[in-house]
Amino acid sequence: MSRAVSVCLLKGGIGKSTTSINLARELAHRENDVLLVDLDPNGHTTTGLGFGEEFYAEAHLGDVLLDDAELDPQDLILETGFELDLLPSNDRIEQVESDLGGVMMGSARLKQRVVDPLLESEYDYIVVDCPAARGKLNDNALYATQNMILPMRPESGALSGLEKTVKRLIQPAREHFNLEILAVVPTDLRDRIDHDRPTRRLIEALISKPNIASKLPSFAYIEPEFFEAIDDGTWEEDLPKPGIRHRSAIDASIREHMPVRDYADSCDQLECYDELAEIVENGEVQR
Repeated sequence: MSRAVSVCLLKGGIGKSTTSINLARELAHRENDVLLVDLDPNGHTTTGLGFGEEFYAEAHLGDVLLDDAELDPQDLILETGFELDLLPSNDRIEQVESDLGGVMMGSARLKQRVVDPLLESEYDYIVVDCPAARGKLNDNALYATQNMILPMRPESGALSGLEKTVKRLIQPAREHFNLEILAVVPTDLRDRIDHDRPTRRLIEALISKPNIASKLPSFAYIEPEFFEAIDDGTWEEDLPKPGIRHRSAIDASIREHMPVRDYADSCDQLECYDELAEIVENGEVQR
């Protein structure tokens, strides 16, 4: 089933662009035609794939959303060389926020002009990297895709960022259309989980919430009883290492402007991104 998905959280620096790039790449590796849309004014996905000059192009995605002449989005799509295509962001796209508020169906432009025309006819999957701020660009992404991936780093404010996203984005959106959370994705985890450190606090907090725990991929899920066994000293097996773990290869791949698979195809975290791609294909977490 063809599907569009937004990678979103109302907090910056939580791995949205890294997740978007590698999710799209793994969907492509699974023999799908994939378009990656960079809707974030920061343009980290665009520059992260090596299109720094295109970030300053004259015509851009904002023109597609606003131009009454309906600029064809296919005129802006770039071949990345990594088996996926990119609709890049632009340094002026943030300026369309206020303009979208004054046009007819301003929150439906991405759906009408990009996702609906291109999904199925040109692409099997469309992945949208969203802004970290509430606004019309995010509204467009959620309405166009109606599916979400929520990445989270184990840092101060991660859980409050999730709570803010639910209250300020997801709940208001669900008053108007169906919006599904496909997965909550802990990423860039570094600590052991037998110590009271950020990684354990994040994973334990997510597992304690049944509605969130059901959205954790298998690579990030631990049975709640594990923590009790760890704390009382009865756990005798090797410690699990949940989430997408920090790897130098992941950081280096972004510096080298390519997905992890194309930079280091032996990276052990590729199986996590592959499972995330499978979740998008299935439309839900399956354990």
